[in-house]
Amino acid sequence: MTTTKTLYLLCSAAPPVFDVAHVIEDAQSRGWDVCLGLTPTAAHWLSGSLDGLAALTGHPVRWQYKLPGEPDVWPTADALLFAPATFNSVNAWALGLTDRFVVGVAAEAVGKGTPVVTMPCTNAALAAHPQFDQSLAVLRGAGAKVLFGEGGFVPGPAGPDAPEHFPWAAALDEVDRTTASAV
Repeated sequence: MTTTKTLYLLCSAAPPVFDVAHVIEDAQSRGWDVCLGLTPTAAHWLSGSLDGLAALTGHPVRWQYKLPGEPDVWPTADALLFAPATFNSVNAWALGLTDRFVVGVAAEAVGKGTPVVTMPCTNAALAAHPQFDQSLAVLRGAGAKVLFGEGGFVPGPAGPDAPEHFPWAAALDEVDRTTASAV
């Protein structure tokens, strides 16, 4: 009997989100059933691909909370990967500001004890803001594995629209390691 693990892949609006189909395929090849959640801006950026991404995952792509009384359309998560997580999403998550669906799901996952991995994606100027370090510390203290700096995403200078490289494989590797040690 094959058991499938469910991964909630949550993405903010940062340029690496345009690679999400390849990331989903990589996760699926590792045995994950992937449910994709996006911030509203990321959903806007990917609006022409949402139907294809839903077909790829076999689940609706979500960016809004469901209405009270509506059934949940996703299976329960075995792990959560929030990447790319923007400066805004990281700070909102650490502060418990859950007006956006993906931030609320990530905040709840920490409280449920679901293994959580995040890879922030921001530039060096935003990363220098004092709140960002505090937010990363809060998330680490809550049990999230934060891949930022050496071994994760290393920010570049402010200005370029897209980082030269976003280490998606390292993020999925960490999800695999985190869930293997949780079993």
